[in-house]
Amino acid sequence: MITFGFRHKYSGIIRAVIAILIGCIMVIKPETSLIFLVKVIAAVLIASGIVSLVYGIVNRSSGGLGLMVFNTVVNILIGVLLFMFPVTVASFVTVLVGIVLVVFGLFQIIAMASASRLILLGFWSFILPVICTLGGVLVLLNPFRTASSLTLVAGIAILVYGVSELFASWKMSRAMHEYEIKFPSGEKNGRKQDGGIDYDAAKDAEFEKADNQ
Repeated sequence: MITFGFRHKYSGIIRAVIAILIGCIMVIKPETSLIFLVKVIAAVLIASGIVSLVYGIVNRSSGGLGLMVFNTVVNILIGVLLFMFPVTVASFVTVLVGIVLVVFGLFQIIAMASASRLILLGFWSFILPVICTLGGVLVLLNPFRTASSLTLVAGIAILVYGVSELFASWKMSRAMHEYEIKFPSGEKNGRKQDGGIDYDAAKDAEFEKADNQ
């Protein structure tokens, strides 16, 4: 079963919360939200660079100071460039948002289809991931006349993704639980995960086959 991105109990929830927060910001203030987000990213990069430098100095005895200094310079340089050209970067961020929505939407569809083999999922379970994917495609095509309209649509699509991620995390958790019940201790079809053969399971299968004949 495909579980990439859902193995950790809270990974999907964290992604969902972050997406919902970003989506809310973009929907509430579509005129200035992207520039605000770019500046937030710039501030995070600069802060990360400073933290790396401090960590490198404190732990210079381990010999990683040179790498930390390089990381600091790169992070601060990128952060300053983002602060200097927020509008240009914002237009690129919109394209990046569209790509991420398409990729994450398709991944959710694939993961849910995999989970449907173990738990019952209705057609409606795929509606939100499909809307998320279509929203990403719409953002990439950019048929809007104003940047604020594009940001608003992108924000709505991100909100949809966040809600869909919460639902997918819940369903995937149930599916993984069912998988563990169906294949306890990594056993499947009479074979163990280490490549060895579970002879007891194989014998039971042979006896069951003989009884049915």
